[in-house]
Amino acid sequence: MATEFRLPDLGENIEAGEVLNVLVSAGQTLSEDETVIELETDKAVIEVPSSTAGKVVSVHVAKGDRAVVGQVILTLEASGDTEPAGAAPAAAAPKAEDIESPFPAAPADKESAGAEAGRAAATGDSSEAPEPTAPTAAVAPAPVTSGPASQVPAAPTVRRLARETGVDITQVVGSGPGGRVSEDDVKAHAKALNETASSPRAAGGVVADPLPDLSKWGEVERKPFSNVRRLTAAHMANAWSTIPHVTQFDKADVTQLEVWRKASAGKAEKAGGKLTPTAIILKVVSAALGKYPQFNASIDMARGEVVYKKYCHIGIAVDTPRGLLVPVVRDVDTKNAIQLSVELSELAERTRTGKIAIEEMQGGCFTISNLGGIGGTAFTPIVNAPEAAILGVARSQQEPVLVDGDFQPRLMMPLSLSYDHRLIDGADGARFLRWICEALENPFLLLLEG
Repeated sequence: MATEFRLPDLGENIEAGEVLNVLVSAGQTLSEDETVIELETDKAVIEVPSSTAGKVVSVHVAKGDRAVVGQVILTLEASGDTEPAGAAPAAAAPKAEDIESPFPAAPADKESAGAEAGRAAATGDSSEAPEPTAPTAAVAPAPVTSGPASQVPAAPTVRRLARETGVDITQVVGSGPGGRVSEDDVKAHAKALNETASSPRAAGGVVADPLPDLSKWGEVERKPFSNVRRLTAAHMANAWSTIPHVTQFDKADVTQLEVWRKASAGKAEKAGGKLTPTAIILKVVSAALGKYPQFNASIDMARGEVVYKKYCHIGIAVDTPRGLLVPVVRDVDTKNAIQLSVELSELAERTRTGKIAIEEMQGGCFTISNLGGIGGTAFTPIVNAPEAAILGVARSQQEPVLVDGDFQPRLMMPLSLSYDHRLIDGADGARFLRWICEALENPFLLLLEG
């Protein structure tokens, strides 16, 4: 009997990816957990193992294809099967064994349901999320009650797809004989739900004006979004439209800190790292988060609660050839500057080379974006939801500063703190950033108050 291997759940908010390599071919005998494809997602390169052993009957993806979670990747013939693939007769009407089920459909996981509801339409590829061939395949304007799920005419594979995508199969109008629900019906229903939920008008947001025909004024070239750019665009637009941002600016006198950093650089190099300003800022920010816990929190608007985190994981924005990625340094408050410098160097290198795991870019409490190596005097970073704040660092410059009645050249580091004004008031933002500045100016403050 032929079985289908579908692209499994790839992790939080990962709906699709580009196939980099196909590692199996038709006729090959496949063992369980053997890698079948390499997939580049929005965040990392993933090896996808098969959950089933057997002989490969056919491969449904090729290098360069965009594969969606839930999409059929392989057709397999399980070991010991005598019935050739495709031997099962097509049913013109629902069978009793397809309709009756001794077990009720398991409810979809609350967290994964929202993320998975739109997976069938994530790529916009009509071959993977085909439009219904009959008007009845679309989602009805009002909920359609078809009775208990066990009474809906649908094959077990269709029921499983509905559960995996968070679709209530009793709400799907079947386009087959006798109202039989097909996989295409489930995908079309999920697509319609996703489009409705993400509609800016439905959410009370602003709808962008359609782009005019720019080719009327000269030659143009169109290129599709990369995976990372697509994710970044959606995430930043959502954060900007849902979080009331305030940005606080300040400067830290890092003249003495820079002297100490250069003097201590050798110790970090012996340990295998590089003592950069970012590594030091990491340690300072971790202490500031401990002193001001509202910056290490998230808002749960649905429940009307503030979630305070007892851990300290800080994301570092990294510029890569694929776009901006944010790996997360874990338990920053438990590590010294030398340890952080080593871990940060390794993490940044793996991020730039695409070897970073998805899990290493999740769970951040706060983000630091350092553009000092490029330039600029200040900028307004966007809060990386569901975090409450983000720190931007611009290039340090020598400036005349009045010290004890005399102007002296001092190395000043511009800092930009953006925060969620629903949770953090302006006075708290100013205190938090000033504390960071004072800790950079006088690291002894970390021993006193950190």
